[in-house]
Amino acid sequence: MSGGGLLVAGTTSDAGKSVVTAGICRWLVRQGVKVAPFKAQNMSLNSFVTREGAEIGRAQAMQAQACRLEPTALMNPVLLKPGGERSSQVVLLGRPVGEMSARGYHGGRQQRLLGTVLECLAELRGTYDAVICEGAGSPAEINLRRTDIVNMGIARNAGLPVLVVGDIDRGGVFASFFGTVALLSPEDQKLVAGFLVNKFRGDVSLLEPGLDMLRGLTGRPAYGVLPYRHGLGIDEEDGLRVSLRGTVRESNVAPPVGEDVLRVAVCAVPLMSNFTDVDALAAEPGVVVRFVDRPEELADADLVVVPGTRGTVRALEWLRERGLAEALRRRAAEGRPVLGVCGGFQVLGEHIEDDVESRRGHVDGLGILPVRVRFAREKTLTRPVGEALGERVEGYEIHHGVAEVLGGDAFLDGCRVGPVWGTHWHGSLESDGFRRAFLREVAALAGRRFVPAPDTSFAALREEQLDRLGDLIEQHADTDALWRLIESGAPQGLPFIPPGAPA
Repeated sequence: MSGGGLLVAGTTSDAGKSVVTAGICRWLVRQGVKVAPFKAQNMSLNSFVTREGAEIGRAQAMQAQACRLEPTALMNPVLLKPGGERSSQVVLLGRPVGEMSARGYHGGRQQRLLGTVLECLAELRGTYDAVICEGAGSPAEINLRRTDIVNMGIARNAGLPVLVVGDIDRGGVFASFFGTVALLSPEDQKLVAGFLVNKFRGDVSLLEPGLDMLRGLTGRPAYGVLPYRHGLGIDEEDGLRVSLRGTVRESNVAPPVGEDVLRVAVCAVPLMSNFTDVDALAAEPGVVVRFVDRPEELADADLVVVPGTRGTVRALEWLRERGLAEALRRRAAEGRPVLGVCGGFQVLGEHIEDDVESRRGHVDGLGILPVRVRFAREKTLTRPVGEALGERVEGYEIHHGVAEVLGGDAFLDGCRVGPVWGTHWHGSLESDGFRRAFLREVAALAGRRFVPAPDTSFAALREEQLDRLGDLIEQHADTDALWRLIESGAPQGLPFIPPGAPA
């Protein structure tokens, strides 16, 4: 017998689907329910490598952690990694299968993947008591409904009830809820069970008349009102959503242990991938992390991070155009710390041979590290374990570039030359002992009296965040009604709201 299920859809992108899905998963697992997450198709540059060497979205890896599970490719069978305005790399069951334009994907390839997606969902439902699925964008994207495999397409084929999440902090949530239902076909509307309000500030009693009117208009209840909460900086899906000027990662509010703070500037390169690498730095008391795109913003930084990117050659050009390339060279010459991760490591090298990603052939790098990079067609997807600065380190690798290290000191399969480190390993800073040792070195080089906190555990902080999400659901959602929905499906007799989807 298949386990229960639920699709968490949203009125818009970034309505809170990932967070709500994780919260429901953590609430259920604390009730003793065997639960797994699922997202049929994800578009993200933030990805993760499973133990079997499959690439999936980081949001689904985070949701698996909420379920206290090891993530697998079944949880995110299709991952799209944008490589520009009009094309993406298609990753199927954790392995890249080619580049495709949006027109080509929605023109037929997407629909052909529906069988694979449904097989993965069926396998999960046969293994777990419940599977909490996350939609993408809005289910009322009527231009894409014919080929949809992630919203109502998967809900209809798998008979999943649908909960629609709306971000009230953006405004217009009642119109968005009503309009979402009213733009769906009668068959799709039968599965939309109700609504969940996200990010509410203030007195809920002021909202209740509107929720009552919404129920009268649609015949569907609100399953809860989640309050706005600061500091829920869990892994994001689609990159930074706001202007990078002055953007700061949510940081621990604890004061620094030493006399100084440590300032970290992250170069906001195009197609930035796995910028979540710096979350572990932002979790340290006294470390301030910001994203920058001008050379003058590096002046007061104690550490500059050049992060991963899906467009290494494009990132190089951007760094040069912005004057950041020369600023990075000056930093290195002055003995000031720089860390390059994955694509950021590659741009710091001597040259790149790229006939795969940009197809630009030979391109000169910044020449800061003695490294030459050749792009291979086969993608490296591994979970390495090693040692650096006398500490054990775990990480994960996702890259086409193969680095030939010609000098410097060994550093996590990359190298170090003076104040500059480069590695392909994502996630290394989540290893607590290594992160503290690295920050001590950075502080010494920067001349800062910064002392890492002796007891910061990134894994424990992540668990606390996931528990806070579970608390939000447990305390502010109608959990009895949610469980009935998961176990029994959408209620019978839900009314049709005109006009419905256009023919």
